[in-house]
Amino acid sequence: MKSRGELIVIVTAYDATTAAIVERSGIPIILVGDSLGNVLLGYESTVPVSMDDMVRATSAVVRGTHNVLIIADMPFMAYQANVEQAMWNAGRLLKEGGAQAVKLEGGRNVAPTVRKLTEAGIPVMGHLGLTPQSIHHIGGYRVQGRTEEEASALREDALSLEAAGAFSVVLELVPSEIALSVTEKLSIPTIGIGAGINCDGQVQVIHDILGLQPEFNPRHTRRYADLGHQMQIALEQYASDVRLGTFPTDAESFSLNNELHPKDSSGNT
Repeated sequence: MKSRGELIVIVTAYDATTAAIVERSGIPIILVGDSLGNVLLGYESTVPVSMDDMVRATSAVVRGTHNVLIIADMPFMAYQANVEQAMWNAGRLLKEGGAQAVKLEGGRNVAPTVRKLTEAGIPVMGHLGLTPQSIHHIGGYRVQGRTEEEASALREDALSLEAAGAFSVVLELVPSEIALSVTEKLSIPTIGIGAGINCDGQVQVIHDILGLQPEFNPRHTRRYADLGHQMQIALEQYASDVRLGTFPTDAESFSLNNELHPKDSSGNT
């Protein structure tokens, strides 16, 4: 896609139903992100997310899709201790979860691990800039690569990941000028999130772009729907109908004289 100049679209999903909708929309790549810790499990960061959480979510997404590239995040402390740990956990995401690739955070510090994984036949996506698993180390959710020293380190990290065999690199919360300089240096695609328009593609958390958490609207996203509010209205109406006794109606009920599966207007069950 990069060689054709085709911009790459990626979105997160964490369950079979949502993944099926993503596939029907024509988006070719799903990231099962450890962001599920924030949007599904109620954690304040991605740090508490476990391997079991990721395997379970990944397998659900795989079951809901047929022809989408599924990339699964390796959660915090699933690969940092040693290469053997990384190999085992990446293997779980492919064997148990059914993913086709894994994503991990870090640059030159994880390049040897990336090399070992790719040599073993496990495709790896890198992740640079704001790395949420290191949020306590980097001092919060802030733009990375602002100084020339940080920008130079970011470029070196990206080149080291490419040399180690990574097939792409996510750039998160990076100035667009720095993202452009990284993109121009790499032959592999860069995927931006809060890194401007100069990357080879974009990834977004599905809850952000669909407005499933109305109180959270980060600057680097665009809200394409307000589903959280719409869901609330629908649920309020359902609750009202139950309390007023207007749901269910006779048409929505079964009796001894009607069929278990009522016929539709065409007469089909």
